[in-house]
Amino acid sequence: MTFALNDQSAMHLTSRADAPAWIASWWEGFAGECARTADPREVMESALKARPRLIVIDACGTGEWTRSALETCRRLKRDAYTGIIPVFMIVPPTLFADAFSAGADEVVRDSVEPVEALARLGAMLRRSDRDTDVHPSTRLPGAREIEAELERRVQRGEKFAACYADLDHFKEFNDRYGYHHGDQVIRLVARILHDVVKGLCPEDGFVGHIGGDDFLCTIPLVAVPRVCDEIIHVFDELIPLQYSEQDRRVGYFFGKDRRGQLHRVPLMTLSVGVVTNQRRHFTRGIEVSELATEMKSYAKTLPGSVWAVDRRRDDCAPTSVSGSELVRERGDKRTAGGL
Repeated sequence: MTFALNDQSAMHLTSRADAPAWIASWWEGFAGECARTADPREVMESALKARPRLIVIDACGTGEWTRSALETCRRLKRDAYTGIIPVFMIVPPTLFADAFSAGADEVVRDSVEPVEALARLGAMLRRSDRDTDVHPSTRLPGAREIEAELERRVQRGEKFAACYADLDHFKEFNDRYGYHHGDQVIRLVARILHDVVKGLCPEDGFVGHIGGDDFLCTIPLVAVPRVCDEIIHVFDELIPLQYSEQDRRVGYFFGKDRRGQLHRVPLMTLSVGVVTNQRRHFTRGIEVSELATEMKSYAKTLPGSVWAVDRRRDDCAPTSVSGSELVRERGDKRTAGGL
């Protein structure tokens, strides 16, 4: 079995002195660290210490070895921590169904054509990367895919905006109504963001879930006012419905702060920090995410549901965020502007 020592590593469990030529060639081109062993216990121990990206189990050999290989797969899949590691099994023809029953994510017979085996291995890894990098509640792309999306946007050099959305007073809501209702709110916000972004930017919009009540969207620069205004409008229409009739009617409830003191907690609002490359030049995606985080924090200092755009330039950016450079008034609702 081949095993990984971290999320870019892999493990290979096998009793053969020489691996099949196609898998040996694949390992040579594998970008991460790889370990080879004939000890099933080492696989479990290593997988529990540092969850690898991939485990390959070669079950071809004696009857005792094949039973041990199948049991190793079962043990991996029974554990909640190691169960998400993709397991690729090479088996004799008679063990094909047994390998799937043991929980293997992909199975090939030892007589498989190399082209087919490599295609199945690649497809399994793509499925695994896709399925494990989504938030379990919202099913939106997670942090790793968000980082990749920002990097793609930066490298393409196109004009775009990154919108970091965060709920205000969500913790207090969660404490009062419970995690089940809190999770419903998170799913509602995810649906609002997804439907608005994909509705207005079907080809060029992206929505990811950083975690908790934090989300990040990327959209074309020209779409910022329309998308952000619509997100705020829909959110403010729907979020009061998540409260009891009494709380909704008065517009607040009493909650305790960290010192145990009662205070009024207003209904949830949404703060969106927006960063664009209209006046700035980014070389890495992480630069965008860091500035978007700063803008989100600034937006949270403003009352109500708002979106605030960074309008500073690289050559004259102050060390702290300046409200006069970021926000303007639209009627009686404070939002961002200047695009």
